[in-house]
Amino acid sequence: MKVSHRFGVGSAVFDDDRLVSCAGLVPVMALAEQTGLSRLIAEKVRIAEPRIASGAANPAPKLATVVAGMCAGADCIDDIDVVRSGGMNTLFDGVYAPSTVGTLLREFTFGHARQLESVVREHLVALCERTDLLPGADEQMFIDIDSLLRPVYGHAKQGASYGHTKIAGKQILRKGLSPLATTISTAGSAPVIAGLRLRAGRANSAKGAARMVAQAISTARAISADTTILVRGDSAFGSRAVVGTCIRHGAQFSVAMARNSAIDKAIAAIGQHAWTPVRYPGAVCDPDTGAWISDAEVAEIGYTAFASTPDAITARLIVRRVKDARYRDALFPVWRYHPLFTNTDAPVEQADITHRHHAIIETVFADLIDGPLAHLPSGRFGANSAWVLCAAIAHNLLHAAGVLAGDQHTRARGSTLRRRIITVPARLARPQRRPILHLPTHWPWSKHWLALWHNTIGRPPPQPATP
Repeated sequence: MKVSHRFGVGSAVFDDDRLVSCAGLVPVMALAEQTGLSRLIAEKVRIAEPRIASGAANPAPKLATVVAGMCAGADCIDDIDVVRSGGMNTLFDGVYAPSTVGTLLREFTFGHARQLESVVREHLVALCERTDLLPGADEQMFIDIDSLLRPVYGHAKQGASYGHTKIAGKQILRKGLSPLATTISTAGSAPVIAGLRLRAGRANSAKGAARMVAQAISTARAISADTTILVRGDSAFGSRAVVGTCIRHGAQFSVAMARNSAIDKAIAAIGQHAWTPVRYPGAVCDPDTGAWISDAEVAEIGYTAFASTPDAITARLIVRRVKDARYRDALFPVWRYHPLFTNTDAPVEQADITHRHHAIIETVFADLIDGPLAHLPSGRFGANSAWVLCAAIAHNLLHAAGVLAGDQHTRARGSTLRRRIITVPARLARPQRRPILHLPTHWPWSKHWLALWHNTIGRPPPQPATP
């Protein structure tokens, strides 16, 4: 591939105010309005005593501008200016400059972030009512919880401190801020964000986890009241607070447990004949016996967790053991044990496989890091808290648009959706004062783009209920 024309130095000019760089924002933001995003923000986000008098004015269109910028790929406040280029101002009303948006974000405090967090939950419910975002939600939903550490540099970031993270399998100390996330998914859907809370870098992984699990369960119940809910987490969330919250709210749990003397005693009590090979990807079937040959084996035993507390809980302790790679030539196999605590009634092999699907939350983290959480743009902790919550809204909105686009886009990564659906160039024309977007000929995903267009622009917004 090579350039087919000879260009001069002055052959490129930024002078066309009818060109649109992100035509896909039109149906996406139409979907946001149809699901009441601006109305929810206006109702719930109230900044009563702003430091700058005009800083807290009109939060709904300002935060909607942030969400639109994130859907187009913005990872810092200045990047939001992309929604004001070319003909974008003609396509949208109430588009604000990055400096104005930054002023609003810096007005946020802990309480204002909680207001915006409630917008995330209610908007997710509205998206599920508008689209088939979680197919199979009436049967079973999975709630996953985990945290990550986003690195920051310099001394200006409020809340930045050293916390533990794992890189290439090794625990290291790293300076940053630590978002805690809960996601909701089904067997046939990509995960969506039910809650996202920013914390200091040194915060314990489980800090605030029980409250976030309770809110995620309530959100899942609002999506489908009679569904079965399974809460999954790693050993940081195998605590009395998290497990007790699941039981009180009628949800099942499947959480890894940290090794201690009581756990080790229970593992030692498992008989040698109780271990069953488990089928993982890459396991080989023995042609003679039909059994799966795998280094992993699972077994279960009854166990009472938190026995020394008033909240003792008895359920299944499922243990997965794998051969320790450090001792490949040992005369007898050396095993590493990974216990999980659950009250599900699934067969032991299926319970272990289902728990390991908890790693699906890492795809959400990858999407966020490859998008709006590439940076935490402000020096103020409250502004960064609002930023990560807008990122959650944008993530859910983008995946709802992918569902309406259809086919492989229903479970596509955020970067794929931005490239194929959002950042589509177009020329805005208005023959007879009717706006028309002229998009590229032979766009590979034109069928899916038009499916999204017809499912949003072609569908009238819901009418208010008659009193």
